[in-house]
Amino acid sequence: MKILNFCIIIFIHTLSFSQTTEQDKVKATIQQFFEGFHKQDSIMILQTVHKDIKMQSIAKNREGVTVLNTSDFSSFLKSIVSIPKEKTFRETILEYSIQVDGHMAHIWTPYNFYFDGNFSHCGVNSFQLFKEKGQWKIIYLIDTRRKKCNYDKFNHLKD
Repeated sequence: MKILNFCIIIFIHTLSFSQTTEQDKVKATIQQFFEGFHKQDSIMILQTVHKDIKMQSIAKNREGVTVLNTSDFSSFLKSIVSIPKEKTFRETILEYSIQVDGHMAHIWTPYNFYFDGNFSHCGVNSFQLFKEKGQWKIIYLIDTRRKKCNYDKFNHLKD
């Protein structure tokens, strides 16, 4: 009897580690988005987003005033795939903070962005996702963009 109980406990323990959580699936969607982004692969990116995705950015304009900019997703895709191949760009995600409730998820990802190997800017991405027909899709993406950041582990950025 003890051996049977031990085997059942080991089986349940193994099963719990082999299951993929919804948070893992949400994170995988964002990772695929960035993989497509870095490969300049619009098809890979499109597999991660909802057809009605909304995009916005918060940054300072030339006059130093903080503004909210709304972007067309198709224009975003065109700009990514049109970056010349000899140019390099990389968005390094510093951490993932993921929240899931049913068919909705939110991910907060602080980042640093580099262009041609040089630091360009940093900030935070905030993704909203919707689980549609068993697939997580990005429905909203807003980011902040700053020239100077000091990221700490308390999920905020300081100027």
